[in-house]
Amino acid sequence: MHDLLDPWKNPVTYAVPFFLLTIAIELAALKWLDHESDDRPPTGYQGRDARTSMGMGAISLFFSLALKVGSFFVYIAVFEYATPDALKMPTDTWWYWVLLIAAVDLSFYLSHRFVHRVNIGWAAHQAHHSSEYMNFATALRQKWNPWFEFVFWLPLPFLGFSPWTIYVAFGFNLIYQFFTHTEVIGKLPRPIELVMNTPSHHRVHHGSDPEYLDKNYAGILIIWDRMFGTFVEEKQRPKYGLTKPVGTYNMIKLQYGDYAKIVRNVRAARSWRDRLGYLFGPPGWEPRQKTLSPAGAD
Repeated sequence: MHDLLDPWKNPVTYAVPFFLLTIAIELAALKWLDHESDDRPPTGYQGRDARTSMGMGAISLFFSLALKVGSFFVYIAVFEYATPDALKMPTDTWWYWVLLIAAVDLSFYLSHRFVHRVNIGWAAHQAHHSSEYMNFATALRQKWNPWFEFVFWLPLPFLGFSPWTIYVAFGFNLIYQFFTHTEVIGKLPRPIELVMNTPSHHRVHHGSDPEYLDKNYAGILIIWDRMFGTFVEEKQRPKYGLTKPVGTYNMIKLQYGDYAKIVRNVRAARSWRDRLGYLFGPPGWEPRQKTLSPAGAD
């Protein structure tokens, strides 16, 4: 338990210096490489935006630790008392880690799709999409409310994956995703683009263009999006950010502004159907009577 919660044993901690070095390299590339021939130059960096992203990332570490502490006891109980011994796999084999990384990645895909399509999940996740810039600093713009991940990881100990290994695999999943947040790298060779999540695929995910919305949820493997019909190829450079820009760098508003809106809507709702709609409907859900124009009313 101590090793699991020790931040110095977390693979993401070891990756932080490389994150900072990569940001420095990206800044140099944006400054010195020729982008004049591009139909739309890279969005680059804006100081206040990048500082906000890195501040949100630093604070998110505390919330991630809280999730890890709370969920670990549940996963241990499931693994020890509800998982048949025949399903428990040895952690010292290469195939165990291949299976686990794939299982964690699929869980991430499902969780990621959920938070995009269910309003109470989107209220937490939209903070990550609030930047209108696409760079490695934006990768650090993490949510402070990762609680839904607990539900989507819960099947893994039932399937025989040791709880401590789940956190290790997810740490490497997050490290991989950091490197997909850039415009400096174009499309990679086709076999890689076919299987792996790449900067090109993830730029689509951060686009607010209608054809790019709610696409390319992948963490490491883009095959989940191809299998489940959520894949879209990058055709033109996306417009980044939310469909309704937030217009603020206040981290509290970025993280909790949508929650406050949900609370107001639920309190003002006239029926339980409407209350549930505001909570579990898709982002932007409104009661039917509010969305109808007077000419369309019965």
